[in-house]
Amino acid sequence: MDDPQIQKGQSGLVQAALFGECPACGSRTLFAGWVRFATRCRACGHDFSSYNVGDGPAAFLILVIGALVCALALVLQVRMSPPFWVHILLWVPITSALVLLSLRVSKAAMLIHEARAEVREGKIADDTRLDP
Repeated sequence: MDDPQIQKGQSGLVQAALFGECPACGSRTLFAGWVRFATRCRACGHDFSSYNVGDGPAAFLILVIGALVCALALVLQVRMSPPFWVHILLWVPITSALVLLSLRVSKAAMLIHEARAEVREGKIADDTRLDP
């Protein structure tokens, strides 16, 4: 089933996020660093700075990955009862790696979704008043 928001020739949201594709032209120019967006697309000039991804993807990832890691740490503790330092050596690097590896994809997905849905800042019309 085709997504009506996707223009002809563009990838789906997951593929576009995985490869950092520009939401306008599909070129792989979304990022200037590991998780830092480029200011403009190098192929078509689309402005990425007008989108506000914010900290939403990072907060979501921390909650989801944190819950997963806590569940796995509890299972490990109940089954094997390792010393505390084993948990520190095991779970801190795993949690950090999972968040950093998935942050790029989640930020890209948020920006691409905003672009395809044409999300803009909300405004209140001046002519609407609550006065009787």
